[in-house]
Amino acid sequence: MSLLQPKGEILAFNHKRACGLWLIAVSLVIFAAALIGGKQIINMPVFSLGYITAFFSINANKSLLKRFSDGPSSPFQRKVGFYAVISLFVLMSLFGGPYFASENWRRIWLGALLATALHFLPFYYVHGKSMLVLSLVSTVNIALGYAFPELPLVCTAYADAAIKLGFGVYLFCFSKPSKQS
Repeated sequence: MSLLQPKGEILAFNHKRACGLWLIAVSLVIFAAALIGGKQIINMPVFSLGYITAFFSINANKSLLKRFSDGPSSPFQRKVGFYAVISLFVLMSLFGGPYFASENWRRIWLGALLATALHFLPFYYVHGKSMLVLSLVSTVNIALGYAFPELPLVCTAYADAAIKLGFGVYLFCFSKPSKQS
């Protein structure tokens, strides 16, 4: 058993198109929230409303998920997906949470984006190797935001949106269901 292959299970990555659609939607939400901006740099109400709308329109929409999926997830994949989402909120609390008291929006958003980038790692087990690459590219983008404080956060946000859009289009339009090799 290797770290990337659970014992006794060959994973089928059947939800790539649904994941791609979700990434496209989130990228558009990030872009709009960054474009509107304001004191919070990435407009929190726009982001929150867009994220919630996209979530219920895509991830909670069983008929849409069925239409853009090529088969079921295994119980292992469902469990990993659940824990990945939980890890997102835990990581956001750790990386961005400490900066809410001082309203350091740059650090809050960098923390949220870094948490998001890292939470893609376990999604390897649900959507395949592209999630590892997405996590790496996103993490490098956010690391540049931390390393260069003179770089406007809105540039990091636009780059993050572009990365998610690129991966989303790839997964939605070009990626095929596959099995772990």
